[in-house]
Amino acid sequence: MNPRRILVTGGAGYIGSHTVRLLLRQGHDVVVVDNLSKGYRHNVPEGRLRELSLADTPALTALMRQHGTEAVIHFAAFIAVGESMREPARYFANNVSGSLSLLTAMVEAGVHHIVFSSTAAVYGNPQGSPILETFPIQAVNPYGESKVMVETLLRWFDEIHHVTSVCLRYFNASGADPEGQLGEEHEPETHLIPLLLRAVETGKPVTVFGDDYDTPDGTCIRDYIHVNDLAQAHILAVEHLVGGGASDKFNVGTGTGHTVLEMIGAVEAVTGKKVPYVIGPRREGDPPSLVAASHKLRTKLGWAPQYADLRTIVEHAWNFAVSRRAASIPE
Repeated sequence: MNPRRILVTGGAGYIGSHTVRLLLRQGHDVVVVDNLSKGYRHNVPEGRLRELSLADTPALTALMRQHGTEAVIHFAAFIAVGESMREPARYFANNVSGSLSLLTAMVEAGVHHIVFSSTAAVYGNPQGSPILETFPIQAVNPYGESKVMVETLLRWFDEIHHVTSVCLRYFNASGADPEGQLGEEHEPETHLIPLLLRAVETGKPVTVFGDDYDTPDGTCIRDYIHVNDLAQAHILAVEHLVGGGASDKFNVGTGTGHTVLEMIGAVEAVTGKKVPYVIGPRREGDPPSLVAASHKLRTKLGWAPQYADLRTIVEHAWNFAVSRRAASIPE
């Protein structure tokens, strides 16, 4: 792929920062827009960050014109399902209105390609597994619905303004930069692997939500995809669009599911320590199994996971946790 000028929103966050690192390594000119409400300045290389709100349409327009932006990768969003059920207005204002402002700025600046960070939550509680891109769209929480709304905006902006888009519907992003420099730093943390690693480090039990599902060991099955493999999918999607490819939607997962207890086993194998945990009641709205059918992504964009092994994913997350702890200990 030829070097491209790419604007990344939310590039100071977990998946965004890994994608920025990969883009720079592959020779692209990247500028990051992030208001640092969820991301961290230390995740963005020097000189790349513009601390801006997505609501500031004129500033986004000016930045894209100045940078000569050819494509946008749009990560900036609130992502906590439970919080979205308590504060739906915040989610619609940030995720939907922010995206509309960004798209408006793109049209004004003459930028015609966008890769959108969507989610498997658009499928709600799917009737089958693995999940195909053709399954019904039926979000069951405001977070998922906000992503559905943005996918709808993108369809109309393509039809009317010829802004082509790829929507990447993520499954469970996990792991960390193999070198241990970047990783998950959510506050509060809701993702399984960092919670299990925290339990190992603190000795405080983590709660497993339900062990009576119709799965091999009674715990939920999820499709865990390494964050670097997810980042590479975004770069391939940009390549597809700037090369003249049509708008499309892809699931991004490995196509293989693992139970919570399997993940606990992998964490114990990597750390050499027992994971303290307790069994709690099921969480409302947790489907027994969420696994991606990733055939379309593999065949159409030529994507293949580099780090599909569960133990490798955990090892990279553990390396980041250890390096982060070492950095916080005064000499």
